[in-house]
Amino acid sequence: QVELAESGGGSVQAGGSLRLSCAGPEYIYSSYYMGWFRQSPGKEREGVASVDSDGSPSYPDSMKGRFTISKDKAKNTLYLQMNSLTPEDTAMYYCAADLSRRRLWIGSAMYWGQGTQVTVSS
Repeated sequence: QVELAESGGGSVQAGGSLRLSCAGPEYIYSSYYMGWFRQSPGKEREGVASVDSDGSPSYPDSMKGRFTISKDKAKNTLYLQMNSLTPEDTAMYYCAADLSRRRLWIGSAMYWGQGTQVTVSS
């Protein structure tokens, strides 16, 4: 069983920034598609960003501009830099990994972390 461990969540004022991290086994970062998802109470889980095995990022149109995904293979860590946060960004954020980009984006990734809570106050 692969363990992905998120960290970096917390409480922040609107307009602030946070950087989330996701640590896991080395081979995940060199071979898998990885991504960040979020879910808030009463809402469906939504994709935030993804990165290919070669580091190429992808974002849904709704997430472009404020969020930046990156990974550091040397540190076996995936990051999500979030800027200009709004209360609508409040959610549990999860990292995920899969060998298939399609499975990742439809929310059926093979591996998931436990999540880290982000709370943005107005």
